[in-house]
Amino acid sequence: MKIFKGKAFFFKSILFHILLVFVIAFVSINYWENPIYDMIVNSSSSTINGSKDVVLVIIDNKSLESYRWPWARALYGEITEYFNNYTNAKVVVFDSILNSLDKERPASSDNFFFESVGKSKNFIGGYMAMTSEYEDENAGSEYDDAFHKKFSADISDKRTRDNSRESTYTSLTMYPQGYFDALKFAGAVNLDLNAVDGVLRASTDLISYNDNFYPSLALSAYMLANKMDKLTLTNKYLIVDKTGLKIPFHKERGDIKHDIKFYKLLPNSEYSHINYSAIDIINSNRLLKDGKKPIINPDEFKDKIVIIGANSLGVEDVIESSISLNHPGADIQATIIDNLLNNDFIIRLDFSQNLLIIILMCIITFVIIRIMPFLPSLITLFGIAFLYFYACFGLYSHNIVPYIITPLAVQLSTMIFGWSYRFILEGKNKEKIKNAMGKYLSQDIMKNVVQNIDDIKLGGKKAIVTVLFADIRGFTSMSEKMTAEEVSMILNEYFSEIEPIITSHNGVINKFIGDAVMAIFGEPIQDIRHPQNSVKCAVDMLKKVEELQEKWLFEGKPKIEIGIGINTGEAFVGNIGSEKRLEYTVIGDTVNLASRIESYNKVYKTNLLISSSTYKQVSDIVDVIKIADVQIRGKSKKMDIYEVLKLSGK
Repeated sequence: MKIFKGKAFFFKSILFHILLVFVIAFVSINYWENPIYDMIVNSSSSTINGSKDVVLVIIDNKSLESYRWPWARALYGEITEYFNNYTNAKVVVFDSILNSLDKERPASSDNFFFESVGKSKNFIGGYMAMTSEYEDENAGSEYDDAFHKKFSADISDKRTRDNSRESTYTSLTMYPQGYFDALKFAGAVNLDLNAVDGVLRASTDLISYNDNFYPSLALSAYMLANKMDKLTLTNKYLIVDKTGLKIPFHKERGDIKHDIKFYKLLPNSEYSHINYSAIDIINSNRLLKDGKKPIINPDEFKDKIVIIGANSLGVEDVIESSISLNHPGADIQATIIDNLLNNDFIIRLDFSQNLLIIILMCIITFVIIRIMPFLPSLITLFGIAFLYFYACFGLYSHNIVPYIITPLAVQLSTMIFGWSYRFILEGKNKEKIKNAMGKYLSQDIMKNVVQNIDDIKLGGKKAIVTVLFADIRGFTSMSEKMTAEEVSMILNEYFSEIEPIITSHNGVINKFIGDAVMAIFGEPIQDIRHPQNSVKCAVDMLKKVEELQEKWLFEGKPKIEIGIGINTGEAFVGNIGSEKRLEYTVIGDTVNLASRIESYNKVYKTNLLISSSTYKQVSDIVDVIKIADVQIRGKSKKMDIYEVLKLSGK
C-alpha cells in the first residue's frame, strides 16, 4: 500500500506546517515575546538615565511620619502654593484623582487647595476614564458636556484607515465643583496594562471617549510645557503641531498608545528620576513664608516639569512594568513625559513586517535543510538564530523592536518539520529503491544487504547449501514459433507463479538465466532442512506447471515442460565482482553439478533429478528410481542420480 502520493503528501505537509507555525506564533506573541521584551528593555535601559528636566515630589514614608494618611487637602494646597509663589517650574502635574470633598475636615481645607490650584497657571489635574456607568445618567451627561468644553484638545484627525473612535469607556471620574472650576488643565491617568500578564509596557496618549479624543496626563504636560494645544493624528503618527514631535502609535480599543522607553533606576532607588519628599516641600514653603532658608531651594525646579504623587507604606501607587515589579506611578508618568521631551520612542515593527521576517526565516531554514547535510545545516541554522538574536539587541539599542522569540520558535519548528520531512522522503526513496532492487534481487538477499549496509565488501563464506536448477524443455524451438512479446508473456507468468513457491520453502532465487531459474536453499536464509525443502519446492513447482499447462491449453498457448535438478554440497556463498559492482551468489562444484544433473532430464525423459548427496538427506520423504553409473560431464568417476517420483505419503 502506498502511504505517500507525491505532491498530495507535499501540500498536506506544507498545510500542516503552516497550521503549526500559526499555533506557535500565536502562543509566542501572547506569552513569550513580552518576557523577552522585558528582559532586553531591562538590559538596554540600565545604561540610560532619565532626564533631569522631569522631577518628582512624592508623599513618602517620611511625609507620613509627619502627617498621617489620608492627608488634609490643605497640605496639597501648601505644595501648590510653594510652586506658585517661589519656583519657575514649567508644569506641575498632580498625579492623583480627586473625585470628592474631604468630609472629615473643615471645608476650608478643600477650599485652600482649590484656591491654590486656581491661582496656578501651569497645574494639571488627573482624572480617569472608566468602564462603569454613571450612577446618575443625567448628571453624568451634563458633566461630560462641561468637561468636553473645558478640557478637550484641538485634534485634527487625518487618518485614512482604521480611523474609528470606538471606546470601552462609559464614564469619567467626576471632579468636585470647586476643583473643576479651579482647574485649567486636565489629563487622563489611564495606563495600558497588558491583558495577559498585567505588565505595563505602553502609554495611552489619547483616550477615546464619547467619540472624542482626550490627551493623557503626560501628553497634557508636554503640550502645556510647550504652550500649544493642537494635535494632528495621521495613519502612523500623533503629531504635536508646534514642536513637530511625531509619536509612533498603535491603536487598541479606540485609544492611541505608544510603547514606553524606560530608563535606568537611580542608585538604591525605585525611581528613575530625581525625587523629593513632599514634607520637605511643605516645610520649605513654611520657612520661605517666615523669611527663612528653605530645605529645598526653589531654583532646583526652574524650568522643570514636576509630578506630584504618592508612594509610601500603605499608600502604594505602584504598577508592574518592564523594569520593575513595583514601579511608582509618578515615575511612570515622568518616564512617559521624558519620552515626549526627548523624542525617545520604542518603535515596534508592525504585523506585516514581523510576518515577513517569519516567512523569510521559514524559507531560509527549509532551503538550508534541503540542500545541506544534517550536521552542517544544524550548525548553520544555529548560527543564523544567534545572529538574528544579536541583531535584535542591536535594533533594540536604536529603539526598534521586532519579534524575537517568534521567528526563532518558528525556525525551530521549521527545522523539526524540515528534517522530519527530509527523513520521511529519504525513507520513502529508500523504500522505492528497495522495492525496485527487490525485483532484480531476491527480497531475502536485499534484506541481508540492508541489515549489513555498513559492512558490504567482497568475500563470503563456505557453507553447505542445496542448489536447484529449473529449465523449460524445448524453449528454443517454442520461441521460434512465437513472437517475442508472446514468449515474454509466458515466461513472466511462469516466473511469477514459481517465485512465491520457492520463497515459501525458504529458498532464494539467485538469478534467472534465460528460461532457467537458479535457487539456493540454506543461505542466506538459515534452514537446517534445506535439502528436504528444496525437494518439496520442486514437487510443488511441477504441480504448478501442470496447472499452467491446462490454463495455457485453454488459451491456445503451447504446452511447456520443465526439468529440475537438485544437488546438496559445500559452496562459496557471498559477494563476488569488484569494489564498485558486487553480486551476491553461490559458486563452486555443487552449483555446476546441480546444473548438469538438471540437463539429464532431457536424456532420461524425467522432470526431477537429485544427486546422491541430496538423496541421503531426503531418502525418508521421497520415492525414487535410481539411475546408476551416470557419467557427469567434468567428473572422472561415474555417479548415481535419482529420479523423484513423489513425496512419501503423497
